[in-house]
Order: sequence, then structure tokens, then C-alpha cells
Amino acid sequence: MNNLPSGVEPDLPAETTAPASKFSFEPGRFRLTQVILSDQTDARAELVQEREWLLHPSEGEMRLRGNVFVLESVLTGNGTLFVKLAPLPDVRATPSEWDVRVGRDGSFELGEADGYEWRTATYKGGKWNRIAALHALQRQIRPYDSSRDGLLLTNTWGDRNRDAHLNPTFMAREIECAARLGADIVQIDDGWQQGVTANSANSGGQGAWNGFWASDPHFWDVNQERFPSGLEPLVEEARAHKMRVGLWFAPDSSDDATNWERDSEVLLRYHRELGIDFFKIDSLKITTPKSEENFRKLFATLCDESKDAVSFDLDITAERRFGYFGAVEFGPLFVENRYTDWHNYWPHHTLRVAWQLAHWIDPVRLRLEWLNNARNLDKYVDDPLAPANYRPDALFAIVMMCSPLGWFENQNLPHSYFEEAAPLIAKWKAEREAMQNGTILPVGEAPDGNAWTGFASIGCERKNGYALLFRELNESAHYELHLPLLDGVQGQVEVLAGEGTALLNDGILKVEIPQTLRYLWVRFRVF
Repeated sequence: MNNLPSGVEPDLPAETTAPASKFSFEPGRFRLTQVILSDQTDARAELVQEREWLLHPSEGEMRLRGNVFVLESVLTGNGTLFVKLAPLPDVRATPSEWDVRVGRDGSFELGEADGYEWRTATYKGGKWNRIAALHALQRQIRPYDSSRDGLLLTNTWGDRNRDAHLNPTFMAREIECAARLGADIVQIDDGWQQGVTANSANSGGQGAWNGFWASDPHFWDVNQERFPSGLEPLVEEARAHKMRVGLWFAPDSSDDATNWERDSEVLLRYHRELGIDFFKIDSLKITTPKSEENFRKLFATLCDESKDAVSFDLDITAERRFGYFGAVEFGPLFVENRYTDWHNYWPHHTLRVAWQLAHWIDPVRLRLEWLNNARNLDKYVDDPLAPANYRPDALFAIVMMCSPLGWFENQNLPHSYFEEAAPLIAKWKAEREAMQNGTILPVGEAPDGNAWTGFASIGCERKNGYALLFRELNESAHYELHLPLLDGVQGQVEVLAGEGTALLNDGILKVEIPQTLRYLWVRFRVF
């Protein structure tokens, strides 16, 4: 526990059922996959690992931990997904010795001693239908709503000035530039509030990172020195630009989150009085079953009282938190903090995270970053995969199948962002509901800086969809993609953005992208 990242920064519809906890299968005919997910991304970059067994009586009994398991017939490709709605095993407040037990006799048992709920989904025909079934299960828990999900949110923290610039003039300029860019939400991170945290530019690392109410009873009032007229003028300015304001918030984890009701009153006040619906949740620490229960009460109260208008970006970058499947119903996942200042942001790594997680997590649940590529050029000298080698629209394209995070100060963006990325964002906003309503599948090769890779969104009736392909630093300008779930079809292709051409014939999308580190986004209709 002492080595966990703290979060304090240095200067296709599926059939789902309540599962039987025990059953048996025929050994020798089934493949078992254990999915090992990692969060605490301040200290981790590879977030998905898979272990696979072709089950055999000689294997002996296995006791495995995790949140996602797959049991699939090697003869038919039909299978069952088992999903445990819990934090990741190593950080659960109620520990479990194992989550799945597999016997050499073909017995299969789900661990239930820790009290967490299991969900299952069945599918037919292998990998693509498996991914579709798992995404559909997550959307049954949290139905997709285009007014709150998959939106473009900008947040000033990514430029590492932290709260040093916050004042009405700065935020008015942020709103103006966010509108030019095409953002939906302008989020004010840590610093809007009266209390001072350990991450504040003014705290010297000595501010609060827990026990907020004890440190200052007015901690969550609006900072009157920075915003003497409150936040309402900013909210009105954002509305005038057809945008909304979001806020950063850190629930109080002290004493088993005993102050959850006070926290809920604060958030409900800002929601009701100012219409703020989007909150980034940080600093949260789940240390006991009681604290986990109280945090669930906090989020559930806000969702119930707002009739699900309120959405939480649940930060999974550090500490003991809900992770990927512990709180699906409450909002997207704030996946990682990456900064050019720290030389830990590479666009192809962000693409890799999105692509790998998309096999198991609905991409719309992933809040993933794109940065100002003109900053800290000196840290990427002679790096062929440096952020500055990507066009701003290509950087946005990397995260546009997810919930994009503009991790920068809007007013300090180069002109190229408004000239090149803003037209793509406008086109994306026109298409995104249709695209996000589809099943979003990772296609091509795993991103590594040298791959042909991307995503396909397949419409629910499999008559239309979208493809987003990236040519990384490889020598071939041509690529053939077998569109998943659309074997043998013919279709019409329209280029929406990017560079290149595409043709759909016999279920194969033939793509040309002339230059490296570029993308092609197309819409297709099946004849």
C-alpha cells in the first residue's frame, strides 16, 4: 500500500443474466481467458494483460483473480463472459483469495465470498461478438446518453500551471477559445475552491489531500479572491457559447468517508444553482468496506437527485479506487495523467491504451487525453514519435472514439489547432452520436509506433458504420482491413476527414494513407 501512487503531483445487444455460481464444462473443448487490468496509471502504462488456457484435466485446479473472464468453445467460438462488478483485486476493501475456481474435472465456480455482484453475457462466433457483448453489458449498466457521454471536455491542468492562472479573465478567455475549438465542456480543475490542496501551485505541497472538512469548514466554497463574483458569470458565458462548465472535486475519504452527505450537499448545490453536471472525482481513497459503501451512496444520491444528469469522471490514476468495473453506472474513467513536461506523453502510447482497453472496456467510458504538441519541444529532440510530429487533427483523432480530453490551456494553443483540429471536431460532433451508438471495435494491429491500426464502429443493424485508420511509422501506404462483423459485404465509402482513399469490397476495406503519422476517417454503407 505504501508504494501506491498518491495522486499528489510533484512541482450489438447481448443476452445478460444473473450467473449461476457453479456449473461444469467438458475439459479439452474450452479456452479460458483471464483478463488482468491495471489502473494507478501514474505508475503504470501497460494496462491490459491476458492469460489463456486450453483447459485440460492435467492442468489441475486453478484459482484466479480478476474482473473479467471468458470461457469459449474452441469448436464453435461461442462463449460466456463473466464480469465482476468490483474494484481491481489488489485494492478491494473486501479482499478475495480468488474470483474464479476451475477444477480439473471441468467444474467452474465464481467467487462470491466478498459480496460483489457478477454479471454474465453470452455470445456466438468468436472475438468480435465477444467484444460487442461485453460493451453491450456495460451499456446496460449505464445506458448511453448523447447529452452527457462521449463529449469533448477541456481541462487546464494538462499544461502544468495547475491553479496559478485561475481568475475570471483567464477563464473567460478559456471559454472563448474552447468555443472556437468546438468543446462541449470547459472544466475548472483544482483551485476554484476556497480550500488549498497539496497539488496547488501555492501550497508548497503542504495543502490538504484528505480531511478537507476538518482542514476548513468552507473548503468547498468558491474562492472569493480568485472569483469575487462567483462562478455564475462563467457558467453564463459558457452557455452563451453553447457549452457547459465542469468542476474538479475531491470527496473526503477520512473516517470511512463519513462526510459523504456533506459532500453530496455541496455537489447538489452547484448542480441546482449553477447547472453544473460534470465533476472530475479525484483524491478518493477506498480503504474499508464502509468507505466504499459511503462513496457509492454519494454518487448514487447525485445521480438520483439529478435524474442522471450529473456525470462523474472517476479518476483511476492513483490510490485505491473503483477501477474499471467498480462503479460503471456513475460515469466515464479519467484514465491517465500524461504531460510533455514530464516527457511521458506520446500519442502512440495513448492510442495503444485506447486500443488495448477497447477489447474489454466500452471506449466511450474512457476519458483520454490530447495535448498541446508545441510545448516542451526540447524534451523530444530527434524523437520520430514526438508529439510535434503529429498534426493537431491527428492527435484529436486518436481519442475521438473515446471521450476526448483537451488536456491543455485552450488560449495557449497554436493557431494550427483551430485551423486543423477544429474542422475535424465539427465533423465529429455531427457524426458522433451515430458513431458512438455503434459497437466500437479495435481493428488492425496493436499500436506500437509502427503499426496500421484503428477502430471500426459497426451500426446496430450492421448496415452502416465508420472506420478510423492510422498509419504509424511504417513503410506501406496501403492496408487491407477485414471489417469485423461484415464478412463478404459490398458498400459505399465516404471520406469524412484525414488523408487518403478507401474502397469497400467483399467485406474488405482497402485503404491508402500516403503519409506516416496520419489518419483516415470514413463512413460506409452496406449495399
